[in-house]
Amino acid sequence: MRHGVKVNHLGRTAPHRKAMLSNMASSLIKHKKITTTVAKAKALRVYVEPLITKAKSDSVHSRRTVFSYLRDKEAIKELFGVVASKVGDRQGGYTRILKLGNRMGDNAEMALIELVDFNEFIQPKPAKEQKKSTRRSRSTSSTTKATPVAKEAEEAVVEPVHEDVVQEVKSEDVAENTDTTNDTPDADATEEQPKKD
Repeated sequence: MRHGVKVNHLGRTAPHRKAMLSNMASSLIKHKKITTTVAKAKALRVYVEPLITKAKSDSVHSRRTVFSYLRDKEAIKELFGVVASKVGDRQGGYTRILKLGNRMGDNAEMALIELVDFNEFIQPKPAKEQKKSTRRSRSTSSTTKATPVAKEAEEAVVEPVHEDVVQEVKSEDVAENTDTTNDTPDADATEEQPKKD
């Protein structure tokens, strides 16, 4: 039974396990995500998250402490530079484990472990500054701006159209009356001609 066993030994001796976790932590910091088995990913999370917390305070002492775990100058530079600035406001939970299914050869459960703040697909991109407006300010601003314009538009559009329509209707009526008056004298003239003969 595993009563009180808090560390997964991963089937390795202590020096082998420490070296493996150190290398995996350095790779995670450099590449921001790695693929490994679920058991190793869970062990790595416990190993690397305290180091990221330590990197938030950039001092010589914290750099030496983290270097004693990682033993990689490039990883230290990346951790205290890019990673620490990105996770500065986060209180913990710097990594995410996503299960990928089983490996073809030995059917081992595989997982992707990644730094949370560096996933551009899941994390939404920061939007441009949006103007904050309440319903009241939007309605008052729209009414103050739109009311005079709407009144001017109604006056400018409705009245001339109305007059034009009325004038066109009157001119059509006059044209019809003149046509009918012109038609009737011609008709009378043609009727009168046979009477003269």
